[in-house]
Amino acid sequence: MYDVVVIGAGAAGCIAAIKAAEAGVRVALIEKNAKIGRKLMLTGKGRCNITNAKKWAQFSTHLHSKPAFFKPAFYEFSNTDTISFFESLGVDTVLTRDDRVFPKTMQSATVVDALAARLAKLKVKTFFCCDVNNVSVNPEGFFETAYVLENDHKFTSGTAESRTVIVATGGLSYPITGSTGAGYDIAQSFGHTIKKTFPSLTALTPAGYDIRLNGITLLNISLSLIVGKDMVAFEFGDLQFTDGGIEGPVGFKVSRKAVWAMINGDKVSVSIDLKPAVQLPMLEERVKKDARMQDVTAANFDRKKYSFLRGYMPQELVEPFIDGNRLTLANLASKLKDWKMDIADYVGWRRAVVTAGGVSLEEVVARSMESRNRPGLFFAGEVLDIDGDTGGYNLQFAFSTGALAAKGALEHIGIIRKS
Repeated sequence: MYDVVVIGAGAAGCIAAIKAAEAGVRVALIEKNAKIGRKLMLTGKGRCNITNAKKWAQFSTHLHSKPAFFKPAFYEFSNTDTISFFESLGVDTVLTRDDRVFPKTMQSATVVDALAARLAKLKVKTFFCCDVNNVSVNPEGFFETAYVLENDHKFTSGTAESRTVIVATGGLSYPITGSTGAGYDIAQSFGHTIKKTFPSLTALTPAGYDIRLNGITLLNISLSLIVGKDMVAFEFGDLQFTDGGIEGPVGFKVSRKAVWAMINGDKVSVSIDLKPAVQLPMLEERVKKDARMQDVTAANFDRKKYSFLRGYMPQELVEPFIDGNRLTLANLASKLKDWKMDIADYVGWRRAVVTAGGVSLEEVVARSMESRNRPGLFFAGEVLDIDGDTGGYNLQFAFSTGALAAKGALEHIGIIRKS
């Protein structure tokens, strides 16, 4: 008999198991992969952006669905608590631009190894290569987590009995890491509603995407998202073109609204401003001045435009930009400020960083992460209907809700008094 069974050994599950075990209770951690933190290894491009240092007022603006739901969890285990926790495990951290916090080594393995060492020191019982088939409640009122364990290509069925269960299985993003949406099935078996799931922080694919753009990074540009005829999002920062289309910080930030709009059948487009620091009239004057100095005229612009444009953008961008716009000397400035691309598609779960949608927040108690449908059942992390922007927000959500779910489980079994 376990006091707490945690399903899923990602960010939320590991913190939940550690916090519960630190109270001296019997904890089992069930993971379908052969080790913990497989998705953690990929975060921050392998550097593991563990949190964002912004205070709650600013932090909350980077969350989607219902940010207020997260407030109790954030104050229970805040971004400063996350930093202190990892530093207590010997993981030094550094603060980078946009208040992002990374391990000083800039290697995700540093974070994962520290979590694994802490779990081992606390003697958390871990089940690896283990698929959960079902979670039910027996006549005595205890949870029974039925699983299939694979060992050397042999499969063994088993059941873990416990007083509480924390579901921290993640969502559907990056299925290569083991994300299958299994937590949604568990939630639904207890009568929970699953809000429609869709990929977020993913690449947007322009119509007729020019593969010559692949690998180009644009610094300090602005990106506007247009749905129908309305501009619904505006971001400033860096943009990356990849084999999937538009990514990078600004691409990711608008992707959630773009994907949702496409799912609902709306026309989606973007506008890239390559010179956001310069107003259009000033840019028009600069173009005229440069044209005079380089002897470029309306008559010879078509012949000279390749060399002329190198003064306004990286060389590798020149040909795709020309082919993507009907350029004249007269409209060059406006095109530099308004490079339009219709968005035809998006990259799905295989590359999406996070899942939007999930277990309905109305059916979970915000101060404990406990199910309103079944006492003793808790949820943490991406399985819930909250997602954040890129920049450490999603990992902090996972750590905070994992820690609060552990506290809720300890309250449920009477180890600590309910606050």
